[in-house]
Amino acid sequence: MRRRELSNVVVVLNEPQNLVNIAGVVRAMRNMGLTRLRVVQPLEFDAYRITGIAHRCDDIVDSTLFFDTLPEALADCVYVVGTSARARTAQRNYGRPRELAAALVDRAAEGPVALVMGREDRGLSNEDLDLCNAVTIIPTDPDYSSLNLAQAFLVLAYEIFLAADGDEQDLPRSRRATEPATVGDMEETYRALEMGLHRLEFFKSRLPESVMRTLRTTLGRSEPELREARLFRAIGFEIYHYLNRTLGPLEETEQEGEPEAGPEDGDASHG
Repeated sequence: MRRRELSNVVVVLNEPQNLVNIAGVVRAMRNMGLTRLRVVQPLEFDAYRITGIAHRCDDIVDSTLFFDTLPEALADCVYVVGTSARARTAQRNYGRPRELAAALVDRAAEGPVALVMGREDRGLSNEDLDLCNAVTIIPTDPDYSSLNLAQAFLVLAYEIFLAADGDEQDLPRSRRATEPATVGDMEETYRALEMGLHRLEFFKSRLPESVMRTLRTTLGRSEPELREARLFRAIGFEIYHYLNRTLGPLEETEQEGEPEAGPEDGDASHG
């Protein structure tokens, strides 16, 4: 993760009107690795109430900087992205969140960069947007395009986090996950399934080659792990041997190539 770049991303709330929204932004900042908050003339700012909503975010709240004007809050920033719910008449450098989040993170290597959020009731003014290098608009349903301040910020913060390689950590795996099945493992699985289907007389009105090719395509697409392949193999074995026990063995000529289950297959059937 590019933590140095994230540490240079400054979140600026311009004249926020609702303390709950400020708390929502602070909570989202903590979630997405952002730590620097600047606030311009908030209607209310109660650190105790904010941290009561945004738990374990005291350091962000305690280090918040306050400014009288937006130009003062942005004075040291090398790149600024503003936000808007809609395109304005004036020409702007508009971009989608993913595009501009990447630009923010890249420019953060040079110095402080800012993401500016406007007040809840009317957003950023044209004069405020004049201070921004680019303006991002979150795509929403045109019939209901307005987003809550904290909701909009979370979307943008998430994109910034991804742009800073925040998704590089592996997704959790099952505690019973195993290595991928090899070609040899899968061939044994297909052979066991084919024998089980044959004993079930599944091929009486179907072409074995066509059925097995479909099974190969389906299982191959899922790229099963070894444990999963063994489970399917155990299913084929169990069908074959169960029907032999209950209906009697096949004729000798039909038993050629009969599969024999190994210890791991019996174990897989109970996994």
